[in-house]
Amino acid sequence: MSQFENVAFGAGHDHIFLGAAHEDNERRTWMVIALCSVMMVAEIVGGSLSGSLALVADGLHMSTHAGAMLIAALAYTYARRHATDSRFVFGTGKLGDLAGFTSAIVLAMIALLIGYEAVSRFFSPVPIHFGEAIPTAVAGLLVNLASVWLLGGDHHGHGHGHVHGHAHDDGHSHEEEAQRLFCSAGVFAVSIFEEGVSPVFRIAPELASSKLAADAVTITTIRPDGARQTFSFADHGGYLQSKETIAEPHAFRATVCLSDGEHSLEFEEHDHQDTESAAHRDHNIRAAYVHVIADAAVSVLAIIGLLLARAFGWLWMDPLAGVIGALVIANWSWGLMRDTGGILLDMNPDRRMAENVREVIENNGDTVLDLHVWRIGPGHMSAVVSVVTPDARRSPSFYHAALKRFKGLSHVTVEVNPTRVAA
Repeated sequence: MSQFENVAFGAGHDHIFLGAAHEDNERRTWMVIALCSVMMVAEIVGGSLSGSLALVADGLHMSTHAGAMLIAALAYTYARRHATDSRFVFGTGKLGDLAGFTSAIVLAMIALLIGYEAVSRFFSPVPIHFGEAIPTAVAGLLVNLASVWLLGGDHHGHGHGHVHGHAHDDGHSHEEEAQRLFCSAGVFAVSIFEEGVSPVFRIAPELASSKLAADAVTITTIRPDGARQTFSFADHGGYLQSKETIAEPHAFRATVCLSDGEHSLEFEEHDHQDTESAAHRDHNIRAAYVHVIADAAVSVLAIIGLLLARAFGWLWMDPLAGVIGALVIANWSWGLMRDTGGILLDMNPDRRMAENVREVIENNGDTVLDLHVWRIGPGHMSAVVSVVTPDARRSPSFYHAALKRFKGLSHVTVEVNPTRVAA
């Protein structure tokens, strides 16, 4: 008979799969809306009082800019307030992708409008009031640059990679990200520990049924230069700890020798920079960022076109700048639409994750019958795995423990079948 088990790693059973910087990005977006709204009111009021059509037009354009930001801000707020709503089966983590897709469509429409207006001016040129148009474009650029600064802080990535610390007074735990050892004796977490002591190996059971005697295990490290070091272990009650200390740097291949054979693990010295992948990217803040970048790009092109038109009488430079801006925005819009649309259709943005999950299970004699991996929020992946195993002692919990090594895998459902089911 098959066994099923459903577990949410890290996020718990409340199914909250929001991005790591969700609230910070929400605050940034509302700040940009406030900035754009103030500029919008100032331009419309100032243009009306002075009779400047250019100011009024730019104020109305700024209102569409604020409206696009509002889509992102409301998505953040709604997702946060309804994060625990049981009606959302996999949480509200994908609401940002829906908002990003909507923003991509708005960007595409803006590109079409700019392109249409620019092309029409090639055939029907209109007089340009340079005295009003250039200062207005410069003011718009300054607002866009301020918006870029507000949104751009660390929107490019909120990776969860471990940072290896060496300053022992920072108040953080100094334990390297654990490697999972998947063997006949059970599942064990192998880590490098240095909390107030010189770096040592620790081996801790992931399941109550996992047992390993201290005299039955040794670890040999092989560094890139070929240097080797062998470690023996002592039982510290609940975990095993190496008697020997580990030299820096902590970058090597470790061969774990057990009674059932040798197992290879890789340890890397991580740097202090987060890395972003498609699985971690927050498409909602990305959409807002693209909006302000696109506006800034159009403002720069407009200023260049206006200056050249005024200096040399090249009136065609203004609509040409509009066509170039429209093409740039259309390209960004397509990229955003493609990425968010794929997530909304449950495409797997991280094929390596699926390959690694399959490898971990099948390298130990089991067979993966079915595997589905997809994104349920920024930095959160979900997986459904169907496994055939010849070992009747392996329950779903056994595989959950083995898959805990994948930090981005937040929600896992495992079905375990005895070998006879596959026959």
